[in-house]
Amino acid sequence: MHFDTLTGWLDWQESLHPQSIDLGLDRVTQVYTALNNPALKKPVTITVAGTNGKGSSIAFLEAIYLAQGLRVGAYTSPHIINYNERIKINAVPVTNALICAAFERIEAVRNNISLSYFEFSTLAALDIFSRSNLDIQLLEVGLGGRLDAVNIIDPDAAIVTSISIDHTAWLGETREAIAYEKAGVFRTNTAAITGDLDPPKALITCAQQKQAKLLCLGHEFNYSKVANNSWTWHCEEGHLNDLPPPQLKGEHQYRNASSILMAIQSLQAKIPVCEQAIKQGLSHVNLPGRFQYIKSEPPVLLDVSHNLQAAQALIDHLQAEFKQTPVYAIFTMMSDKDITGVISLMQPFVKHWYISPLDNPRTCKETNLKKAFHHCNINQVSFGFKDFLATYHATKIRAQADQGIILIFGSFFLVSEYLKLYSKPQGQ
Repeated sequence: MHFDTLTGWLDWQESLHPQSIDLGLDRVTQVYTALNNPALKKPVTITVAGTNGKGSSIAFLEAIYLAQGLRVGAYTSPHIINYNERIKINAVPVTNALICAAFERIEAVRNNISLSYFEFSTLAALDIFSRSNLDIQLLEVGLGGRLDAVNIIDPDAAIVTSISIDHTAWLGETREAIAYEKAGVFRTNTAAITGDLDPPKALITCAQQKQAKLLCLGHEFNYSKVANNSWTWHCEEGHLNDLPPPQLKGEHQYRNASSILMAIQSLQAKIPVCEQAIKQGLSHVNLPGRFQYIKSEPPVLLDVSHNLQAAQALIDHLQAEFKQTPVYAIFTMMSDKDITGVISLMQPFVKHWYISPLDNPRTCKETNLKKAFHHCNINQVSFGFKDFLATYHATKIRAQADQGIILIFGSFFLVSEYLKLYSKPQGQ
């Protein structure tokens, strides 16, 4: 199969595999083995799994290693505007041509093995990175860990950021079951880092069974804030003082930053990083869609939060930064999420809800959203808009009159709709 455009390749991939999510390593390992050129060097690798905080952790690592002057590849998902955002070299999305060439090489060795959309993108990222003379590659797990396509690569350090209830259809309905899946990224005699303040027993047990080097926030490493708005970080091997606050907002970002500092410390023998690079990276990191504040009239706050843990972090941010400001929310969620739980948690902090339609088959149907709001006894909610733009205009009128803020949250796809309309896309 051959396509002349990236759009052609992606449209074909979406129709190729019967399931959009198909966990398991057998198929993708077979193709990777056929694709992999032993002469191409695998870069030092950090794999990041977790319910929330994966993208932030990759962004911190990328910014710090770049500040050190290293050549860095970063693979993340999903993208917000352009597919190219998933595969970056030195913080720049790779070109359509590079991705299409990787797809050509994958297709040449696939031998009719069925691959999902995510498996194609993972293989493309690994193929591109192996040919790009990188010092380090940063790989974000898409879903879970143990059976995620990213897990075909043995990392030199692995991070599990947090563990909360999400993707229950694939990972299980308890934190213990989910922790077991996420611990699948750990390896023997390799740093196994977690930023979860209360790691489930399954995570600890899996690390012990694999004889991984388990490093837990609050035990093997920790952080503390200092009065002058700086913070300190320490582990058994040393400490860092007078660190600047993470550029990414929210208390949880201190936990994410602490975990990635532990990963950096664990790899110092392989990739030394100086204190100045760490401080520069923390100060200059950037990640769209995470408490992203848009100076407009009225102002807009974007957040991709789509589960209870992320919603609680969003509430904490609203209370810290916008406590006296009326919040008008543009909202929808994917049907496989805890919609009622998120709505119920956010209810006291939203003055009025505006439900935006999305052209995505996974979006929760309007009738089910209405049931969720009825269940939460919420009447201050508006439905029936033609598209996102119509939803935004209606919200803008109310928020502007009330000197409020527009909060857009609930899905990556919803944040994407805003940024497509009001920002320049990334990639080429």
